[in-house]
Amino acid sequence: MTRHVEHVMGTVFSFDVRHDADDAVARAVAWLHHVDAVFSTYRPDSAISHLGRGEIELSDCPPEVAQVLSLCAQAEHDTNGYFTMYPGGRLDPSGLVKGWAIEEASRILSEAGAHRHCVNGGGDIQLGADPSPWRIGIAHPARPGALCTVVTGHDLAIATSGSAERGPHILDPHTGRAAGALLSITLVGPRLTAVDAFATAAFAMGAAARDWVEETSNLEAFAVTTSGDTWRTKGFPAL
Repeated sequence: MTRHVEHVMGTVFSFDVRHDADDAVARAVAWLHHVDAVFSTYRPDSAISHLGRGEIELSDCPPEVAQVLSLCAQAEHDTNGYFTMYPGGRLDPSGLVKGWAIEEASRILSEAGAHRHCVNGGGDIQLGADPSPWRIGIAHPARPGALCTVVTGHDLAIATSGSAERGPHILDPHTGRAAGALLSITLVGPRLTAVDAFATAAFAMGAAARDWVEETSNLEAFAVTTSGDTWRTKGFPAL
């Protein structure tokens, strides 16, 4: 069994691997630091910062930049514009990058034979193909130390978007105003790249998120509204 905690990308990543997999975890950690160096909008020397300032062209960037921007464009299309890689008018694909990086770290572990794992980056999670289900507690956005639900399953991704920790920082791209209908929304699906980006978009949608999730294949949701009510889609895998 291997457990590891790493501070990178401005948050805390934890690896819970039910195998002896020190080498694979080390490769996954190195990958996360590479992603931070390429995509951090807080590092003026990152490729994404240079690109955003117009100092280089996309062809000058590492190849994964084009891949991520293509995924962002797809997420924008799939969410009717509620996901954007230009929040506040500047290039910032962070709403997709962390989930994409975690999903790739999970793939690194799986390809090394360490299928029974949980990779958690700031509450966004990719679970490996463990035959025994994991139980993942979802923090209540208005009650510190309490849970609002527990997700059970394996070989799935979980992402939560909300305002509890950072305040009203997620904007509705269509209005430019902070989204305010929900306190948090948790999405569950097969792969974290899409699930993480979709969680940001669903929070921006507010009340419209429920119908959108119900109409999107391989996606389920649980939400806490600003009035304190909760709702979930029919297939949400709660305990």
